[in-house]
Amino acid sequence: MTMFNNIYKNKKVLVTGDTGFKGSWLSIWLKILGADLVGVALPPKTPKDNYIICGLADKIYHMDQDIRDYEKILGIFEKHKPEIVFHLAAQPLVLESYQKPRETYSTNLMGTVNILEAIRHTNSVKAGIIVTSDKCYKNQESLKAYNENDTLGGKDPYSASKAICEIAVSSYIESFFNEKATANIATARAGNVIGGGDWAENRIIPDCIKALEKNEAIVIRNAMAIRPWQHVLESLSGYLKLGELLYTYNKEFVGAWNFGPHLNSTVTVMELVDEFVKQWGNGSISYNSNNKGKVETSLLQLDISKAINKLNWKPKLNFEETIKYTIEEYKIDQMTQEEIYKQRIEHIKKYMGK
Repeated sequence: MTMFNNIYKNKKVLVTGDTGFKGSWLSIWLKILGADLVGVALPPKTPKDNYIICGLADKIYHMDQDIRDYEKILGIFEKHKPEIVFHLAAQPLVLESYQKPRETYSTNLMGTVNILEAIRHTNSVKAGIIVTSDKCYKNQESLKAYNENDTLGGKDPYSASKAICEIAVSSYIESFFNEKATANIATARAGNVIGGGDWAENRIIPDCIKALEKNEAIVIRNAMAIRPWQHVLESLSGYLKLGELLYTYNKEFVGAWNFGPHLNSTVTVMELVDEFVKQWGNGSISYNSNNKGKVETSLLQLDISKAINKLNWKPKLNFEETIKYTIEEYKIDQMTQEEIYKQRIEHIKKYMGK
């Protein structure tokens, strides 16, 4: 309860995307911290989603709402008067962005602008954390880890939409949130997040679980692609720390922040799957590089020195622990909703203990 200097206790906190993977985990953590929570999102996509299997519909105040409807969003802000806002609602998938580019841009860009506008017109908001992605950087496929001052860009619609979001947020900070009495706004760029309850299409860990459950080989698209893998609690701890400091101080912590793993957890897809199969206890792997021309980046690393030095934040889990936590969170077939929810709480408390 005292983590983050007890800043969230009894605070009205609004989370967009609370039915999503990261948003549902963040909602559980905020409940532990004593927040008065309001969730805004579209309904969860599958009955296996973390929001469903943890029974969060009975535990938090949630409203089904598309963030692209500005008038409805503004009405929610005016009614509930949040003090802290975490914006996670998004179309989060690279390959889906090729299939639905207009939906990706409208959700990720205009949805974010709607949240910024709602914050601008709601005097109660003191801090806003806008979650984008590590893929907002113009990827040069180099060994250099990207820092917050590197060029933004994106070849695919998802990555480009997140880069544009970063530019939009920066513009709003300069135009509307630079005075002392205004909300403190920051963006959070996390690495490839894994953990229990994620069933999104074309994500490596859900693909692993689906294959293992069917006793089929795990199909790897880009075996040598390097990603900054991290457990969901690592990125969320960064968001929560950032929220605490934005709320507590004035403009010192506004701007962009990277939250990724140590570089020794930035490994290839092949290494990730090998470790996953090893800890799971069985499984086989096959390789299929046919993406029908839809290319994902092959090399991506984050420089997290800014967060380490200025937020006093750093990752707590090594690569093996990240996989261990994740596997435990998927091996829940014989557990009730309440038992799954308690397991999530235990993992959060165990992580907080680190």
